Amino acid sequence: MRTLILAALLSLAAAPALAGQAVTLKSETLDADGLITLSDLFDGAGSSGKVAVATRPGTTAVLDAGAVQLAARRAGLDWANAEGIRRIVVRAGADGGFSAPAARGNVEVLTYARSLSAGEMVHPQDVVWAKAAGAPADAPRDADAVIGMAAKRPLRAGAAVSLRDVSSPQVIKAGDAVSVLYEAGGVSLSLDGKAMGAAGIGDTVSIQNTASKKVIQATASGPGQAVVGPAADHLRSLGRAQYAQR
Repeated sequence: MRTLILAALLSLAAAPALAGQAVTLKSETLDADGLITLSDLFDGAGSSGKVAVATRPGTTAVLDAGAVQLAARRAGLDWANAEGIRRIVVRAGADGGFSAPAARGNVEVLTYARSLSAGEMVHPQDVVWAKAAGAPADAPRDADAVIGMAAKRPLRAGAAVSLRDVSSPQVIKAGDAVSVLYEAGGVSLSLDGKAMGAAGIGDTVSIQNTASKKVIQATASGPGQAVVGPAADHLRSLGRAQYAQR
């Protein structure tokens, strides 16, 4: 009898832990009632789909992917996040939008949750939807339009967000030493130069060759780094959303 009990215990100890139900993130995450549930985020959530993970105060909510993954795990779901997503943007669904004309003094706009200094990056928690008397002509409809961008000037908490407030984060400043790289067809060349202006990733910047003093146009690719040739064309084609910090 003891032998049978010992064998049973050993078999249980060797058995792998039960994995949660595998789910996949929806290609378009929408919420209709302001309460974001696991079924709004994942396909295959089943009965766990009713579990609420966040609220959507405006037309858009930005969720931390790690927190969502943990909430799903607690509800018995397994989201692998093989793509390494860092945040999830949830938008209003067909019934959860703000389609009715807004009266003056009751406009839903994106505002700054805190004051930002010039050069500071806008993070998801730095913006929030709120009511205002009016909206700037270039007010973004989506928080994702400014998240990852840098403030061009000091911005006051509570002020309505304008696209003119922000620009790509600067990785090169005027006077910086910059290494310029060219790669194509197995050929790799580099030169050292000095930046003649400031630039964010993907922006064109003038670089003066330290040796020849000639000025060339390159594309900023990182702090103190720029590229020319095919790599520059590829970087510019990606758009801000591909290389902004997430």
